[in-house]
Amino acid sequence: MKISRLLTSCLLAAATFSVPAALPAWSQDAVSPDTGRDGRHDFDFHVGTWATHIKRRVHQLSGSNEMVELTGIVTVRKIWDGSAQLEEIAADAPGTHFEGMTLFLYNPQSRQWSQAFASKSGGTLGLALVGSFKDGRGELYSQDTANGRAILVRGTWSNITADGYRYEEAYSDDGGRTWEVEFSANLTRKS
Repeated sequence: MKISRLLTSCLLAAATFSVPAALPAWSQDAVSPDTGRDGRHDFDFHVGTWATHIKRRVHQLSGSNEMVELTGIVTVRKIWDGSAQLEEIAADAPGTHFEGMTLFLYNPQSRQWSQAFASKSGGTLGLALVGSFKDGRGELYSQDTANGRAILVRGTWSNITADGYRYEEAYSDDGGRTWEVEFSANLTRKS
């Protein structure tokens, strides 16, 4: 019942998503949907169970290369006949256990996907990244804050095969001129 209410409220919110006006002009093109293409099945590769190796930068937008590495399992299932997906993540590092989920929603009017994350410890759904796939690569964007500053966030889905893919999140605090990778995950199919 909780998941059903969550999905309903997120779907209603996703129906109004658009590309944030503050994104640089070049990124507006990257997230503008190809109006002749239905991207409803772009995330079909993602369904299943995956082994994951995660690297997360300890100090965001600092230039520091200090990373935390986690290994774990990611389980993804289709919802609403593929118009949505729910991803569950459980990962560990020495002395740390992490659990989170990501909700993916497809907007058939804009032909774009939204991706919103929640950690078990935080208990709230974060700001959604919004975008689409082109030539086998997905780029989704959002605005957020880090260290009290407005930033741009870019989520990139790449190296997609039947047995693996890479997800990477990068932040920019200079309007998209430069990006620093804050989070990356390499996934290998288990089933």
